[in-house]
Amino acid sequence: MDLDLAQKVLAEQPFSRLLGARVTAFGDGEATLELDIRQDLFQQYGFVHGGVVSYAADNTLTLAAATVAGPGLITSGFTIDYVRPATGEILRAHAQVVRAGRTRVVSRCDVSTVDADGNQTLCAVAQGNIAVIDSKSQAGPASTAG
Repeated sequence: MDLDLAQKVLAEQPFSRLLGARVTAFGDGEATLELDIRQDLFQQYGFVHGGVVSYAADNTLTLAAATVAGPGLITSGFTIDYVRPATGEILRAHAQVVRAGRTRVVSRCDVSTVDADGNQTLCAVAQGNIAVIDSKSQAGPASTAG
């Protein structure tokens, strides 16, 4: 898989389109996903909703795994810790593979916000277990991530 295919994967996910998510980096065991922070993504206190932060971590964990395992992956579980409310201009999730096995890939992800000056602030950390559901197939983009 390459960056173009990863972007197509995201484009095939209706929820990713709704959020306006984009893959900005993809390769060598790492992936980065970004989305613009908008008011309609806030919870009642004016912070990005935890579900949006969790979405970013989930998809990025799996995208990172796809850089080493190819398509045919699905998140089998992940944990997330919110360390600071998410505010700013951009929500950025960056994940890297910790270990790639034959049937499972473990990835970790930092989710940060970026302000108007380009300063990043960590808001969540996640770790995920990604299952290889079809290691021999060159399945279409819809089978990867999320």
